[in-house]
Order: sequence, then structure tokens, then C-alpha cells
Amino acid sequence: MHSTVSDGTDTPFQLIEKVKACNIEVFSVTDHDSVKSAQIIKTALSEKDPVFIAGVEFSCKDENGKYHILGYGYDPKSHDIQSMVDYSHSLRMKKVTARLEYLKSEFGFCFTPQDIQKLLSLDNPGKPHIGNLMVKYGFADSKESAIKNYINTIRIKGEYLRPQDAISGIIASGGIPVLAHPFYGSGDELILGKDMTDRIEQLVKYGLGGIEAFYSGFTDKLRNEAMCLAEEYDLVITAGSDYHGKNKLVSLGDTGLFAKTEYPKRLQLFLSNFM
Repeated sequence: MHSTVSDGTDTPFQLIEKVKACNIEVFSVTDHDSVKSAQIIKTALSEKDPVFIAGVEFSCKDENGKYHILGYGYDPKSHDIQSMVDYSHSLRMKKVTARLEYLKSEFGFCFTPQDIQKLLSLDNPGKPHIGNLMVKYGFADSKESAIKNYINTIRIKGEYLRPQDAISGIIASGGIPVLAHPFYGSGDELILGKDMTDRIEQLVKYGLGGIEAFYSGFTDKLRNEAMCLAEEYDLVITAGSDYHGKNKLVSLGDTGLFAKTEYPKRLQLFLSNFM
């Protein structure tokens, strides 16, 4: 799940209420490059509330492509996780500025100083926020169109958080590093076969502890493939909807799991760390 701390449309407090209303027993909020929601939610829950697992999602890149590395169960007060968040946030702000400059120079899209200041004052501004701003000004018919036809046409060269650094930082903070939606790369890229196993083998060397096998966008074939990878490389598995509120057509809790009796043993192994 994602909150307004990154690119979701529900506040952390609204997510808590929606989780309760849906009778979800265990949940995590994995905002991009931020642990703020974990800090907020941890202090807002009581023992009678659903079990909360501190989460975060780091955008990473190396010579083999892009990765989203999830961190679960870390200590939000850890210096290691906070240092990584600060670094990732600085990179994110550079990208936002570069994208705004590109849209102005390439397409002539200009926004008021007030709107730009509001955008830059967000906890973690990203492509969806710029896309919504473009729709507001009539530069695109939808956020999705704005991202696909304009924002994604820029190729930003520069620094990236490397997956090995994300993994080591999560581990140092007491968390479990997990590869998010493993088969999805950049844009519409689908990573399968040897390309996928090569990625997993490299990440396991860095200390990867799990793989997201249940995901709202996965087919049964992809779920089964992820579970096979978990068995082969001795990884726990997790389940995530990637709920973003109104920013995505994904329902809260839509992970592909339909009954607790269906929980695979490697998902039970992951949950045993927190229950």
C-alpha cells in the first residue's frame, strides 16, 4: 500500500481505517523512499488493531536494469534506513526538477510558481504528481497519458540507489529485503527465464531475503513462477496489492490470496517474524 507520503491518495490514518473496514488482519504501507508512514502508523495503533509491519519501497538501478526493493520489519529509527531514505529522497528531488525542466523545454509545458512550490514541498513527489498537474493544466487527458506520452520520454542519466546498497541497509536496520513485483522492469518490460534467474542469483548474493510472489497484477503463471523461484533460492514470499488509492485501479487487499488456508508455507514463514 502507498499513502500520501509518496504517490497514494489516502493518508496513513485513512489507510488504517480502510484496513479495519476490510477486515485485513496484517498490513504494511510501503511508501517510496520514505519511512514516515511507518513512524506515523506505529504510534497510532493499539494491541487490538491489525498487525502492522513497517514497510518501505526503494527504487534501485544497476547495469542490469531497474528494481524495486521492499524492506519489511525494519526499525524506523535506525540510522541505516534513515540514511538511505535521505539519499533516495535527494535523488528523487533531482529527478522531479529535471522532469519539470524537460517538459518546459521540450513541450512548452509551464506551471505557476505556486504549483511548482507545492509539488516540491511534497514528501516524495514523483511522476504521478507531475501527471496530475499536467491534467489540471490541460496538457494531457489523463495521468496515465501524461506519464506515458510525455514524462517517460525523458531519459535521466545520473545517480541511482544500487540494489546491493538497499538490501544491506534494510538488513542493517533489522528488516527483510524483498524483491517487489519481480517480473516487471522498466515500463512494459517483462523479465522472464534466464534474465529473471540471473537477477535473483545476483540479488541473493547481496542478501535478498524474499520475493513478492502474490501481486495484484500477476497471472497464475507468474505467481507459480515466483513461488518456484522462492523454493529454488530459499526465499520467503510476500503478498502485495500495490494499492495507491485513486491513483491506480487496484483494490485494497487485492493480492491474489483469497483465504488464509491457502497461505503457502513460505508466506507463513515470512509472517511468523511478526505474529
